Amino acid sequence: MEKEIIQVKHISKRFKVSKREAGLKNAIKSFFKRNYKIINSLDDINFSIKEGEIVGYIGPNGAGKSTTIKIMCGILVPTAGECIVNGFIPWKDRKKYVKNIGVVFGQRSGLWWDVPPIDSFELLKDIYEIPQKQYEEKLNELMEYLNLQDIINIPTRQLSLGQRMRCELASALLHNPKILFLDEPTIGLDAVSKLALRKCIKQLNEKTNVTIILTTHDMQDIEALTERIILIGKGKILYDGSLNDIKNQYNENRKINLKFKYTDKIINLPNANILEQTEESASIVLKHNDESIADVLNELTNQVEVVDVSIEEMSTDDIIAKLYNELKI
Repeated sequence: MEKEIIQVKHISKRFKVSKREAGLKNAIKSFFKRNYKIINSLDDINFSIKEGEIVGYIGPNGAGKSTTIKIMCGILVPTAGECIVNGFIPWKDRKKYVKNIGVVFGQRSGLWWDVPPIDSFELLKDIYEIPQKQYEEKLNELMEYLNLQDIINIPTRQLSLGQRMRCELASALLHNPKILFLDEPTIGLDAVSKLALRKCIKQLNEKTNVTIILTTHDMQDIEALTERIILIGKGKILYDGSLNDIKNQYNENRKINLKFKYTDKIINLPNANILEQTEESASIVLKHNDESIADVLNELTNQVEVVDVSIEEMSTDDIIAKLYNELKI
């Protein structure tokens, strides 16, 4: 049985921020007396993550995602609650703890800009005190997975964004961490680079069983990499479960467009509505969100000789946006 490697229990985080009214007079007054307000960035959040899981941690801007990640990385101390990651309290055991995590921020570089990635890797080897043999074995493995052979000797500033992100991923994995935090890893990448990076992340998870927490606004990243999502809004956990369950719940009016060989037979489906039918085509809408498309298609093949099928569903982006709107976040 897989153990829980991350446990977040009743975590809250409040920030005290200064505020003042607009205008020169109020600006001068603020020099002598400041007014403050308390912002609840996180409000009693709870979740756990098992070893080897890939979990999508999603929510709109300002929802509390970055605050949660910074607490789990040991950068921030929560106002209340408990967080245990791989047996460590991140902000208390930071020196030992960071040897077990890797972090990739899509908008910030962990590589030295004017030197080749291999020089950054060598420095990281010393920082993490990685034995030479272990370092060489891991570097060779990552070079193969991430296809780095032709780029690690080129200065980082000369690399394309896709090339740099592959090197960023390698730098985060050199010390063989048990947990990998990915913050917008595909932001700004072209379609080909996104597909390549997603494939690498998936393969690394399958081979090394590294636990991955993915924060992103790109729902294609979520669909490609995760089966479970944790949705946060206004500092509260709003949903924790299967992405497919949300899709089934909110994916209304799933439509099947069907082409078949000529027939004058009228299609009869108890679990779907026929919008229109000709002698060679039909448009069909499922009656219920939890209805199986596979079952309906199976029934259709018993009635007509199917030539082509296309299925129209709400995109994951539309479903999540609808959920945000419903929850008023």
